[in-house]
Amino acid sequence: MAAPERPSATETALAGRYRRLHEQLSALFAKTADPVARMATACAVLHHKQPHFFWTGFYRLQGEFLVVGPYQGPLACSVLPGPDGVCWAAVARGVSVVVPDVHAFPGHVACDARSRSEIVVPVRDADGALVAVLDVDSDRPDAFGEADREGLEAIMALLYAPVGG
Repeated sequence: MAAPERPSATETALAGRYRRLHEQLSALFAKTADPVARMATACAVLHHKQPHFFWTGFYRLQGEFLVVGPYQGPLACSVLPGPDGVCWAAVARGVSVVVPDVHAFPGHVACDARSRSEIVVPVRDADGALVAVLDVDSDRPDAFGEADREGLEAIMALLYAPVGG
């Protein structure tokens, strides 16, 4: 029987960075329960502390559209009408989607041609309803892995947590 695969030193360091970011954002989120303020704070912190993030932002589910929310980086698509794109795939599946090469993703919506890889994480409110997605692009191929998925999912779980909770 083969031994389980160990995470690389890079993945271990990245997981540690996400734990620190989780602690930092948890403390910052304690100042307000407003989800849009928390989204803006998360974007600013994540975008500036993760060197592989090229575009970091939220798309909020509004009826049959995903409408851009707080973000950091170059100009974004204002509205994603669906059903195409990685963001809509995350909404439809209800789980995070990691795309190593956006050019190979069927129906990819290119808001910026410099984007090479992407991770999209669903955001759920306190009742568990999907209300938004966190969309992160990198200008490098295959920039996101398991440490990113786990770290970002844990941080997104904080967005609608009660103040002090």
